[in-house]
Amino acid sequence: MKVSSLLQPYLNAPLPDGVEEKLAQYLELILKWNARTNLTAVRDAEGIVRRHFGESLFLGGLLPEFSTLLDFGSGAGFPGIPVQLIRPLSKVTLAESQGKKASFLREAVRSLAIPSDVWAARVETMPESKTFDVVAMRAVDGMAAAIAVAVSKVRPGGQLALMLGREKMDLPEDFNWADPVAVPGDGGLILLGSRN
Repeated sequence: MKVSSLLQPYLNAPLPDGVEEKLAQYLELILKWNARTNLTAVRDAEGIVRRHFGESLFLGGLLPEFSTLLDFGSGAGFPGIPVQLIRPLSKVTLAESQGKKASFLREAVRSLAIPSDVWAARVETMPESKTFDVVAMRAVDGMAAAIAVAVSKVRPGGQLALMLGREKMDLPEDFNWADPVAVPGDGGLILLGSRN
């Protein structure tokens, strides 16, 4: 299976050198861990590449330049790890409160030799002063309540990136929201808001 050909609809530029190999390594790790820990409901390699890697890389291509990104409710590392791979000079924090998933994220960061941090606790427990250029959320349980917490982690002038299905959601008012962008394939939407 050639990862790059499956990802083609999601990319606005070719993958940087070495990223395809890292994605293949990441995929192997997910498949291995998913056999004993429920990291993702998507079990097949092609589905993981399209659904998780593709959507995450698509978001990464939409984001403006940033230094820091918080992946809120990272799960198995989406969108944070694929974004980190294509934005190697940035610093991504993977926030995941479930112990087994946080352990997986630590192993993925170590195996892939990427500069991401793992915050193995609820985002609410982060120091109040810790804010980010971008806070990204994808398929987080209790999305509406989580958005309220996420807003407090976006620095002034920063971005809130929401990856949603087609559900309607009340959006924070102190952000300028761009028009929703449809994700190729599944019909999900990405909403990008700039904090005033």
